[in-house]
Amino acid sequence: MISNFNLFLNIWIGFGLLTFVYLIISKIRTPYGRHSKNGWGVMVNNKWAWFWMEFPALVVMPFLSIIGPNELNPFSILLVSIWFIHYLNRVIIFPLRIKTKGKKMPISIAFSAFFFNIFNGLFNGYYVGFIMNPESIYNYNVLIGLIIFIFGMVINISSDNTLISLRKYSKGYKIPNGGLFNFVSCPNYFGEIIEWIGFLIIALSLPALSFTLWTFFNLIPRALNHHEWYKETFKNYPIKRKAVIPFVL
Repeated sequence: MISNFNLFLNIWIGFGLLTFVYLIISKIRTPYGRHSKNGWGVMVNNKWAWFWMEFPALVVMPFLSIIGPNELNPFSILLVSIWFIHYLNRVIIFPLRIKTKGKKMPISIAFSAFFFNIFNGLFNGYYVGFIMNPESIYNYNVLIGLIIFIFGMVINISSDNTLISLRKYSKGYKIPNGGLFNFVSCPNYFGEIIEWIGFLIIALSLPALSFTLWTFFNLIPRALNHHEWYKETFKNYPIKRKAVIPFVL
């Protein structure tokens, strides 16, 4: 059972790598948010689409972790808690806060993200609830990983706050400034990548590695697209600003 589980995970990671290479080479801009456009099928409300495409991650991982034969312990409760807190923000709080009245998203994109989140939630939840051996919450990697996760979450949420505030009094896009926006175009993505690196350091598991890699595979091409869009849209866009990783990329 465990060998089959690991085989499926490795196939999933390989599929993610192929997706990443395709997105980088093709430079395709996934059509939602600022890149939204017709031609990708039926369009649906942006907020509802965001809710439903992230919803599986909120419930699948905690559900499997709880119903599995493994008894909950402080370590597994920590993993489930930080996962749930992140997705509570992404699924419930964030969609309620964004100023995207009238915006729409292709339903095909929402469906693809929906199933993506099912798989990632399934792999991590099944591991915690059915496979994982009990670990001490006092191991050094847990403290380090938790600090890194919280640090990334602060970056992610504070960057989202900056973007949301730009739309508070006016419509349309503006150049964000302040904080890590002075160094990269997408510090919110940078923060999310850091979050899941922290999660990986805590869990030290193949499912956590898979999800961290998939986060990288998804967000790096998206950040590069945003960065190019900013440069195309604003002639005065800061030339020294990178896309997602300060001073690097």
